[in-house]
Amino acid sequence: MTEPQKKAGVPPPQQQYGMQQAPTQFGMQPGQQQQWMPMPQNIPGCPPGLEYLTQIDQLLVHQQVELFEAFTNIETKNRYAIKNSVGQQCYFAYEESDLCMRICCGQARGFMLHIVDNAGQEVIRINRPFKCCSGCCWCANTDHCSWNLDIESPVGTPIGQVRQSQSFWKPHYDIKDASGQTVFKIKGPCCICHGICCTCDFPFEIHPKSLDQPPIGRIAKQWSGFAKEMFTDATNFSVSFPMDLDVKMKAVLLGATFLIDMMFFENQNQQ
Repeated sequence: MTEPQKKAGVPPPQQQYGMQQAPTQFGMQPGQQQQWMPMPQNIPGCPPGLEYLTQIDQLLVHQQVELFEAFTNIETKNRYAIKNSVGQQCYFAYEESDLCMRICCGQARGFMLHIVDNAGQEVIRINRPFKCCSGCCWCANTDHCSWNLDIESPVGTPIGQVRQSQSFWKPHYDIKDASGQTVFKIKGPCCICHGICCTCDFPFEIHPKSLDQPPIGRIAKQWSGFAKEMFTDATNFSVSFPMDLDVKMKAVLLGATFLIDMMFFENQNQQ
């Protein structure tokens, strides 16, 4: 915690985030030391906290294993370590949601996701509103039947949205900017297997405005190992995009990862 934060009376990160670990230890098991990516400085026009993304063309998203959830099957709040391609941690994400909604609605629950940097400062906020009848790809042409995420950075400033779009079989998503214009489209695989014996990756290709154009990146759910796949719903993802892509859109594509995880891979061990 910095001296200006102490003087301003800001509570320590353990109190802010309800954790027993300091910000530099987010995403670690006891006894481990996590290496954080150095923060780039003086990036003109870059929202505070997104400086990491100016030097990254790939992110690794590792959901943390929750032992209480594994032993009891009671859904807990998700937590994710977000790293660059060489394993240096860039961010940590943690879910804010209601216990009753997690138990009763499972992966259909509404939630808010807070993404913090190595100083414990919230740099991205992701919100998915609860919708009673969402999820069917055939009916996703209407707002009340399609899942969506709203992404802010800094908090209170919208930078984009991820919206499920109508499709016949394969999952489709529209990636929109702050003005609501579609910038990218995501197309998923036709069959997403929940079996523990399937060790392949599940790619969700990122296309320009038309799916007929070649993909410029991908979001891929990766095999996490037999024990993790068997006993937990903790997942590993990789997100790749062009190095020179606007950092705001990189943040929105990161947000799409959490929507895909919640829609297809949450609670899979219980299924």
